[in-house]
Amino acid sequence: MPQKMIALSTRGQGLYEFTDAAASFVRSLDADEGLLTVFVRHTSCSLLIQENADPDVRTDLNAFFRHLVPPSSDPSMRWIVHTMEGPDDMPAHIKAALTQVSIGIPVSAGRMVLGTWQGIYLFEHRDQPHRREVVLHFSG
Repeated sequence: MPQKMIALSTRGQGLYEFTDAAASFVRSLDADEGLLTVFVRHTSCSLLIQENADPDVRTDLNAFFRHLVPPSSDPSMRWIVHTMEGPDDMPAHIKAALTQVSIGIPVSAGRMVLGTWQGIYLFEHRDQPHRREVVLHFSG
C-alpha cells in the first residue's frame, strides 16, 4: 500500500489547496480502483473537500470559522484555559475538532472521484506561517 508525505507551507489562517499533488500521487500509482486516504499530522489545522472554483467560498469559510471561534483574547472566550501558545492556539484546536484530520476519497479508473468543483484543502487555523505534513495513503 503506497504512501507519500507532502509538506505544505502556510502563511496564516486560510484554505490551501493541494488537489494537484494528490492527483499526481494517484496517477503515479498506475492503479485502477481503490481508496486514497488523506491525513494531516497536526492538531491545529484540518482537511476539507470544498469548492475550488470561486475563491469567495474560501474567504467566507475562513470568516465563518473566525466568527464561530474567535481568538482567546476575545471577551466571549474568557473560559479558555490553554493560552500559553497564543490567543489563536486553543481556537485552532477547537476548529480542528469541528472539522476533520482525515478524508477518504474513492479512486476509479485511476482518478480521484471528486466532483467538478471539489478540491482538497488544508485548513490552517493558526495565524503564523507553518509547515504542515499531509500523508497520502492508497489502498487498492
